Amino acid sequence: MTGSTLLWLFAATAVFMVANAGLKLHINGGSWAILGGALLLFCLGNLLMVQVMRGSGLGLAISLSVVFQMVAVTLMARFAFGETLSGLQWAGIAVGVLAVAMIAWPTSAAP
Repeated sequence: MTGSTLLWLFAATAVFMVANAGLKLHINGGSWAILGGALLLFCLGNLLMVQVMRGSGLGLAISLSVVFQMVAVTLMARFAFGETLSGLQWAGIAVGVLAVAMIAWPTSAAP
């Protein structure tokens, strides 16, 4: 994965984070405008993901995106909204990170 593809992934993750925060605010009594804004941000995030898919392929792009979002949203939920996870749930996140690290690990070409 190139540096520019990684930047697209970080940008998409940031947009998805703001969109998810908007959904949480809407659920907590926010307006319909917040919901509409969140949905538009999800569309923008998916457009950004197209660039990631071009640079790394569908499988790797989606795998990385899912785990980046899982970690980022979990941290946001914990520190911004005060939600807690059990030890087993934290272990599941660690396993997800390990799985994607194994998927993304650079390998040499097969002979």
